[in-house]
Amino acid sequence: MSDVNVLVIYHSRHGATAELARQICRGIESVAGAMATLRSLPVVSAENERPVQQVPEAGAPWATLDDLRRCDGLLLGSPTRFGNMAAPVKYFLDSTSALWADGSLIGKPAGVFTGSSSLHGGQESTLLSMMVPLIHHGMLIVGIPFAEQALSSTRSGGTPYGASHFTPYGNAVALTEEEKTLARAHGARVAETAIALKTRRESRARTAR
Repeated sequence: MSDVNVLVIYHSRHGATAELARQICRGIESVAGAMATLRSLPVVSAENERPVQQVPEAGAPWATLDDLRRCDGLLLGSPTRFGNMAAPVKYFLDSTSALWADGSLIGKPAGVFTGSSSLHGGQESTLLSMMVPLIHHGMLIVGIPFAEQALSSTRSGGTPYGASHFTPYGNAVALTEEEKTLARAHGARVAETAIALKTRRESRARTAR
């Protein structure tokens, strides 16, 4: 079996969600047979409702629909916006109807991650909002079980619905050790699930021949 490709897509304005995405990638690549592909999303202009399309000056390349088609698993990240995903993430998801029509994402594992500048800033509702369109695509949602001890010890970010961070507004981006641990665990769990599902699909295909 070839390595599974786990796609990590994020939108980040101040760098905290980007750092969480990088920690998730570390978790993915800690799993033998898994590789991480990191992609970002551009801002959406409030004036013309179209995203800025230039190549980013820094950070990961912009995500494309082909990235989604090729992936074996997905982790999708957004900062909270009034308890919901940010506009660039919703804009990107709204562009995936062709993938929904041809079933490109059916049966692939997916996780979601977020961050906020207030401790009770809607992290869990944001994570749930991102899960809904992925469920419509037929993806299999992967969270973080309480077997991960950092879920019980964290006094900052980290939820069973997905990795998260808390960076008070105006503070420098600095993930806690628990946030890093849970982000890596989330990435690893999606990667392990992707491997198990791909192995099963290939085994069934061989049996059918």
